[in-house]
Amino acid sequence: MAFKDKVASLLNQALDERPDLFLIDLSIGTDNKITVTVDGDNGVNLQDCIDISRAIEHNLDREEEDFSLEVASAGATSPLKLPRQFKKNIGRTVLVSTPDGETEAPLAGATDEGIILEWQAREPKQVGKGKETVTKRVEIPYSSIKQAVVVIKF
Repeated sequence: MAFKDKVASLLNQALDERPDLFLIDLSIGTDNKITVTVDGDNGVNLQDCIDISRAIEHNLDREEEDFSLEVASAGATSPLKLPRQFKKNIGRTVLVSTPDGETEAPLAGATDEGIILEWQAREPKQVGKGKETVTKRVEIPYSSIKQAVVVIKF
């Protein structure tokens, strides 16, 4: 079995034991530097990263193939990539880049096909003077999303 396949198999076994965690990225460099990025439905703590790291490292033989291993969680400012990440961030404000531009709004929903952004905006009244508050709603398919990140506000 190729080194990369063996690592992927060990990682999948470790994630099967932890259904609340999911893989964001696995990369193996030419120098056998293994980088694993995971996320979780309830976040990822240090012990989660240690468990995944041990599941991989303890089943590989350094005498057979030298490697380095880094297991990390997706950071707070990391782009959202998977529908599962969007679903866990419903209610939070996201900045979404599409070919039509950028939209910053609360994430109202996420399906297997795309996301729904919903926000309040002040617009001129259709009849008379002044402005009124209207609810804006935009559905964006995942295929149209260039990048999406959670907006951190203090």
